[in-house]
Amino acid sequence: MVFSSLTFMFIFLPVVLILYYIVPKKLKNLFILVSGLIFYAWGEPVYVLIMIASTLIDYLAGLMIYRFNHNKAVKRICLITSLIMNLGLLGVFKYSGFIMQNIDAVFGTALYDPQHALPLPIGISFFTFQSMSYTIDMYMGKIKVQKNPISFAAFVTLFPQIVAGPIVRYDDIASELDNRTINIDCIYEGIIKFITGVGKKVLIANNIGMLWTTVKGYETGELSSLTAWLGIIAFTLQIYFDFSGYSDMAIGLGKMMGFNFPKNFDYPYQSKSIAEFWRRWHITLGAWFKSYVYFPLGGSRKGMKRTVFNLAVVWLLTGIWHGASWNFILWGVLYGVVIIIEKLFLGDILKKIPSFFSWIYTMLLVVLGWVLFDTADIPTAFGYIGAMFGGNGLLWDTQGMYYLINYGLILAFGIFACTDVSKRLFDKAKERLPVFTNYATPFAKLAVLVLSTAYLADATYNPFLYFNF
Repeated sequence: MVFSSLTFMFIFLPVVLILYYIVPKKLKNLFILVSGLIFYAWGEPVYVLIMIASTLIDYLAGLMIYRFNHNKAVKRICLITSLIMNLGLLGVFKYSGFIMQNIDAVFGTALYDPQHALPLPIGISFFTFQSMSYTIDMYMGKIKVQKNPISFAAFVTLFPQIVAGPIVRYDDIASELDNRTINIDCIYEGIIKFITGVGKKVLIANNIGMLWTTVKGYETGELSSLTAWLGIIAFTLQIYFDFSGYSDMAIGLGKMMGFNFPKNFDYPYQSKSIAEFWRRWHITLGAWFKSYVYFPLGGSRKGMKRTVFNLAVVWLLTGIWHGASWNFILWGVLYGVVIIIEKLFLGDILKKIPSFFSWIYTMLLVVLGWVLFDTADIPTAFGYIGAMFGGNGLLWDTQGMYYLINYGLILAFGIFACTDVSKRLFDKAKERLPVFTNYATPFAKLAVLVLSTAYLADATYNPFLYFNF
């Protein structure tokens, strides 16, 4: 069943928000809990039980850690129980099929049956990591216990970001769970942010993504270099506008409800190194691994050898987090190796050379990484990369020229829109013509919303890429 989150948002969101504003303050968290469960059950009626189980496990673990705060052994048992249960859910539903397939390949067994494979619960990697953050922070003494089960469950089931992030840690919104401010300014800011996200997703990501879907359907041996490059550039733009668009929608909805979710993207395609790219891309995932894996392992405080080891662990886990596939593992390892090399010496070189060349280096590796990320298997990925660099002996053809003519304008606009140029131009205009920009902004956003709604009414192509994680 395809999870139609945008259908839910456009049909039910106005009603949900009106009811949320009407509900008394004491009942708002209960309303968030119920609406979040309904939102998730819209696409996963059965697997909503998994979310409830994860929530209950971590709530009880937090209470036990609080109750036995001076007993290190009990606290450790509570933490380990939480980690085992949450990671166990991930292991069973996300990785068990992959593990069985590899056992079958090595030992010739028949453990994996694709007809009886467990469907992947939508957003399980997001809400389990989010829920675990509470238990870990409780164990480390960074936060206060949440004794109210409704408030804690509201934190886990916040429907704006429940299935595709950003990953909101308990500490990010702890104070707002019990006391948050909702006013006209917050609602207006939230609406503007939400519409920006809708426009990114519907008007840019969907239209560009159709090119990648088409090109990916060909045999890699049939592709000219031009077609291969156009296809993967399309995916490079699609995944940014899709994921950052959903993050903007989630942040905007959170703002309308009185929550300040953390930023998840900061113009990552302007980066001058891979390390910088990952400080700007999926910021909340990087922060999660830094706080709960990299720093506990020692970070960079125990010498270069240990730093290299810690980075290797983080990037291996980052690849695994994204999916049960050797492609994702190799993708994570690739970034880990590059970031380690940058840490050792390459980062200093990149700072000294002209920034244009640092940017070219970064984007080339990012684009090649996306090939690994979204192709069927490793041989297909290498076949595609070979086509990009002329491996098929065909630099361009009529097919590639056709795609260039038909998609050239939207690709150019996408490249422009993923930079901060438009923001800088708007900021300058706001300084010189504040009255005009203040009035023009809501009308421009209204136009984006109308166009997006009209597009959704007829569109059949509307994937959400990160729902699979």
